[in-house]
This record gives sequence, C-alpha cells and structure tokens, in this order.
Amino acid sequence: MSDFHLDLKQSDLGVLVPVKVVPGASRSRVVGILDGALKVAVAAPPEKGKANKALIKILAETFDLPKNRVSIEQGQSSHHKLVLLHGANADHVRDRLAPK
Repeated sequence: MSDFHLDLKQSDLGVLVPVKVVPGASRSRVVGILDGALKVAVAAPPEKGKANKALIKILAETFDLPKNRVSIEQGQSSHHKLVLLHGANADHVRDRLAPK
C-alpha cells in the first residue's frame, strides 16, 4: 500500500478517514485504498450495527487504538463512512498502512 492516495482530514479531535465497507466478507481485514477511501472487508452482516462494530474493531486493531477512540461520524447505515480516529494524526495512519 505504499503508492496510495487516502483522503485524510486532520481535525482538532484526530484524523478523519473515509472508509468503504464491504460487509459479509469471508474474513475481516483492511483490503487497501479505493478511490481515496480505505476499503475494509468485515465478516459481520450489515444488520443491527454488527458490521459497524466489526469495522470499529478492525480499525482499532489496525491503528493500534482502543475501540473507544474509533467512531463513525457519518454514514452509519451506508457502505461509505467517515471514521474519526480520536487523538491520531495523518502520519500515524499512513505509517500503520505502510508495508512492513
């Protein structure tokens, strides 16, 4: 994921990350970057907030944050979401997504 353009927006609270969610996948994982958004597959179905909870869990793990520092700011019922990583910055996000 070294050559990517992720439309990150820094705010006073942290960094806003656009996310494209694919629910009902075989496993939960960060897939890559698609059209400026982080593409994330989650195994949970898109019902009763299960996919949103799975998204928060995978993003917390990916960015080494507690789950309570990851919140969905826009798009709770959409595949396209805007997620706030509280206290994080854009460099931290890029570093965590860079190939190891």
